[in-house]
Amino acid sequence: MNITEERQGDTLIVTAAGRVDGSNSQEFQQALEGVIGEADRAVVLQLKELSYISSSGLRVMLMVARMLQKRGTKFALCELTESIREVFEISGFDRIIPVHDSQSAAVAAVAAS
Repeated sequence: MNITEERQGDTLIVTAAGRVDGSNSQEFQQALEGVIGEADRAVVLQLKELSYISSSGLRVMLMVARMLQKRGTKFALCELTESIREVFEISGFDRIIPVHDSQSAAVAAVAAS
């Protein structure tokens, strides 16, 4: 699992690559929380390079989404692979966290809110 970050205007874009499972979900959570600053008001999580996510990884996503919601920070996911999108749809997480087909759509959505 690898996390990188970049900024597009006022939006923080975090890219997750590799696998997120029980063996590294805590590291994943710490990495996400480490790159998202208190002042960030718009965050997009880019998942096109994520190959696998377990229930532990989904729990991390939910915890991060709740943390950001409490701060008033807009949060969205984008460019999920077909298998990752299926996991989000089956689990209902796509109804909890907004999912967009492209990074530009996700950035526009969080910036407009």
